[in-house]
Amino acid sequence: MTAAVLSADILVGPTACGKSAVALLLAAKSRPPRPLLAADSMTVYRGLDAGTAKPDAADRALVPHYGLDLAEPSREFSVGDYLAAVRACAADLAAGPAPIVVGGTGLYVKCLTEGLDSAAPSSPEHRAAAEALLAAEGLEALQAALRRLSPEQYSRIRDPENPRRVVRAYELVASGHGIPVASERPRPWLVGLRREPADLDARIARRARRMYADGLPEEVRALRALPGGLSETARHAIGYEEAGRLLDGEITEEEAIETTIRRTRRYAKRQMTWFRHQANVDWVDVAPGDSPEKTAGLVQRLWNRHGPAALRP
Repeated sequence: MTAAVLSADILVGPTACGKSAVALLLAAKSRPPRPLLAADSMTVYRGLDAGTAKPDAADRALVPHYGLDLAEPSREFSVGDYLAAVRACAADLAAGPAPIVVGGTGLYVKCLTEGLDSAAPSSPEHRAAAEALLAAEGLEALQAALRRLSPEQYSRIRDPENPRRVVRAYELVASGHGIPVASERPRPWLVGLRREPADLDARIARRARRMYADGLPEEVRALRALPGGLSETARHAIGYEEAGRLLDGEITEEEAIETTIRRTRRYAKRQMTWFRHQANVDWVDVAPGDSPEKTAGLVQRLWNRHGPAALRP
């Protein structure tokens, strides 16, 4: 992080709720335009475009975009890598109008505003051991193993029912690092968009079909041909896994689309659950007929009420 103080207005919500269009509208109407900082764990990959609803060239020409295309699709990419990328562009973000953070990856948003759990380096050996135990015997077995290592450290886990947190905690403790004490800093207010389930389901279905109309299978074929291919994360991303199975002749295009729709709907529900339990969100309820301009006005009103959030990458 640079010496400059960096703060931002933040817009969150489930996939396909319309947050990207609203954020772009608000960023572009500012003079000078406000930069957009994506907080999305899939748009960080170069070449993953059709299946991630990544901003196109026309959108990127309107306002500066950050947080996109940070890694080759063959790489695994962590939240720590994301925060390092934000730190690298922090001076640029702080030099102009306050950025707008937009995205649905709650962990990215949380770490942007509250900091990473630990600056300790990763330990692939201990992480692999934790993930193997989790896969073979489940979360309770991993929790028990961590308690045996250190009951005191186990008690510091903020959310012991979150498998990713327990894996990270095991990795830290087993490699000789401690789990930091939870910060007493109050959580910032975020603004979020939400829709009635039937409306969101319909938008998800339309998006999935548009992904295939935009050439998702051809995109996956080209990505597979790159040196290194696709990382485990990218290969199993929603839409990309189904398109891969289509290319392999395992399923039809319609089956691929329907499976993508089902997975996306489940993911949207998990996103909403995460934001309800892990963040302070002031929600804007968006009706099917609401224009982006109307929604943008409501979002701006809430941003004005709460003020920008400090970023702590």
